[in-house]
Amino acid sequence: MSLLFDSTHTATSAVETETGEEPWLVHVIGDLSFALSVPVLQEETRQDIFELPAPKFNSYSGLPVENSTLSFWIDSPGANPLAKEGSVGELSVDADVCIIGSGMTGISAAYHLAKGVEARENGPIKTVILDARDFCSGATGRNGGHLTPVHFNNFVERKRLFGRAEAEKAYALERHTTSEVLEIIKVENWEDSVDLVPAEHVQLLMTEIAVERARLDFKAAREAGFGLEDVRWLDEKEVQAEYGASFPAFTHPGNTIWPLKLVTKLFKLTQKLNPSKFNLTLHTNTPVISISPSTSVSRRWSLSTRRGDIQCSYVLHATNAYTSYLLPHMRGTDGIVPTRGQVMAVRAAVPAANITKASWGGNQGFEYWFPRPVKNPEDHPLIILGGGRDASGPTFETNVTDDSMVNAAVGKVLRDILPDVFPGKYEKGQEPEMEWVGTLFGRTTECRNDVH
Repeated sequence: MSLLFDSTHTATSAVETETGEEPWLVHVIGDLSFALSVPVLQEETRQDIFELPAPKFNSYSGLPVENSTLSFWIDSPGANPLAKEGSVGELSVDADVCIIGSGMTGISAAYHLAKGVEARENGPIKTVILDARDFCSGATGRNGGHLTPVHFNNFVERKRLFGRAEAEKAYALERHTTSEVLEIIKVENWEDSVDLVPAEHVQLLMTEIAVERARLDFKAAREAGFGLEDVRWLDEKEVQAEYGASFPAFTHPGNTIWPLKLVTKLFKLTQKLNPSKFNLTLHTNTPVISISPSTSVSRRWSLSTRRGDIQCSYVLHATNAYTSYLLPHMRGTDGIVPTRGQVMAVRAAVPAANITKASWGGNQGFEYWFPRPVKNPEDHPLIILGGGRDASGPTFETNVTDDSMVNAAVGKVLRDILPDVFPGKYEKGQEPEMEWVGTLFGRTTECRNDVH
């Protein structure tokens, strides 16, 4: 079936194809990737790392390095008031629950645990959060700042891998998580303090294959009952007129945020929720070196740190890509594989009014960016831009946990992509104001989420 587009229709209207199939996006874009410095169509090859012979594949993570690159989210002045919390002084030696990791997973787990003990009649649940470095200095403090669920991307492939029911659950989980986070922000009136910006999310379709896959994913997801009424389709002329890029796209609602500010707020809220029933202590810069059975008659586990041991009954590993350090069975191709991501903050060459508030994704999701909010529409916004792993060679930054130095090849792609995609809106050769890396992903062979 050929793909057609009737430019006289609005972006959301349907156009009949010759075959009579339901045709909502219909356009052949040809080879529009010729002008881009970023590699395209790398989706198929990034899983090839899992096919390497076992001796060449070692997903052992180790502990986070001490001299990490400076992140905009973490290292902007005043951004991390809890950075050194509990790093000196007396160490907790006994707890009901120990949570390893002070990112979004660890802090949200503590929050839900605190909410869950409201009806408890006994004394307070003693919970201790430990982090190897400063508060929230891992993936949550180093990511791209998007708070947007995947609408239907890759639905056909997920359905093939896991079946329709399991595939649907993955998208439902994203929608649920996003809505729950937004609800907490709304109830607590945190919108301004966490820099929440609701805006359209634009997914650029940079190749014919990307267009075709989007069409198939959308159709399959809608047939599965996904509510996709908020999806808007644009051809390249409409994208050019509205945003200044010459690629077709689809859009849907999205949000951006300052992740560390959200997690800081959530931690402080959790401490105050039920102080008589839930006691929460934080120890940063206190890496857990090992876990062994406790010799205490009242506790199950002993957590060894450089500051002493902590006895506890339950351990929650909220360590993402660093999981295999303490859980050896999670190493290798069948475990959780650390993968490094790179992000930068670069200034636009035009005022915010010419950039819009939209967040973006492109190149099969390898690159993603959005403008930080500004006080004056005439200000030139700072753009948080991530991705570029597709230029890092055949391993795609897999098995890299060292976040003390950036990858020059990845950095070049990130420096070039916005001037390529938006001519005139970004200066070619402009250096970023900050550039950082982080072990952002804990990937698996099947691209699944793991909860143990």
